[in-house]
Amino acid sequence: MAHNLNFNEQTGKYSFFSVKQKPWHGLGQIMTDYPTSAEAMQVAGLDFEVIKSPLFTTGRTRSIGDSGELEEANDILVPNAFANLRTDTNQPLGVVGNDYNIIQNREAFAFFDAIVGGGDGILYETAGALGNGERIFITAKLPDYIKVGSNDYLEQYLFLTTSHDGSGSITAAFTPVRIVCNNTLNAALNNMGNMVRIRHTGGAAAKLVEAHRVMGIATANGKVMEESFNHFAKVHITDKEVKRLIELAMTPNKETLQILKDNRYSDLSTVFKNQCEEVFSYAMTAETQQLETTKGTVFGAYNAITGYFQNVRSYKDEEAKLKSLVYGGTAATKAQKALDLCSAFAEHGKEALLLN
Repeated sequence: MAHNLNFNEQTGKYSFFSVKQKPWHGLGQIMTDYPTSAEAMQVAGLDFEVIKSPLFTTGRTRSIGDSGELEEANDILVPNAFANLRTDTNQPLGVVGNDYNIIQNREAFAFFDAIVGGGDGILYETAGALGNGERIFITAKLPDYIKVGSNDYLEQYLFLTTSHDGSGSITAAFTPVRIVCNNTLNAALNNMGNMVRIRHTGGAAAKLVEAHRVMGIATANGKVMEESFNHFAKVHITDKEVKRLIELAMTPNKETLQILKDNRYSDLSTVFKNQCEEVFSYAMTAETQQLETTKGTVFGAYNAITGYFQNVRSYKDEEAKLKSLVYGGTAATKAQKALDLCSAFAEHGKEALLLN
């Protein structure tokens, strides 16, 4: 699997760090203690600036001579176009317009610090840059956690990514992560608003302040998440029902759903059947599926689907994985489907899995 991590030739290091755990593909820096935002930026190789530089193209003037050859080269300014330039390496990161507003890496970290007032409240777990540095990402652990059952804890993480190439918005999202296996649970509870997207246009810095307020509300809803997961952990579900729930959650389109509805299993694609078998195998055998809160429970069924996308599914590279898990991609969509099905099963029992 490709990693796409930025390699800074000036420092001879990959732009990535993680605390205590092995970095992606063994690349980057590993730290024993949680760094401050300034330390995290430096260790992850994110302490660089980005500027908007006027964009020029080259034109030529035809000489007056008999031969008519092209001789003089002239720089022509391209209107309403700028190259985002990384100042430490002079690498162009992308082309943007007049209205594009750069959010410096330090501003992204400052946003994290502001959420809990700085100090010891927030703990930076990972940070890094992809490509030439055109996309950065930061993961930070928040002070509070979600408790499921008597000894199953889900820590709350804040994930932020921004680009310097004009390709995407600033995205900040909350996600609870299982301590035991770093199994991301994309708990996109209905109307919870656990993700904020901000465009790189004028006033983007002010919008980060607004994002802080919105996501503060989402954090407060952690209690709702805790209540839901604890309820799921008390509702039992059979292996057969788990398999059915997985099939429904993993359906890629309406055609596959109709085949399931008609019980025409022989018409299902081999790819779909194999994928469902992989998820079911994870549900039955993974270490974190043997806990009191997950073994034979609806919470375990939900955790199996999200755990599959985090720990089993293969991705083109780490950026593709992040997009799938966090940016509303396939994994996030399936997690929402699984959440809806688990909520319905917890309320109505196996009737929620009947399609006819």
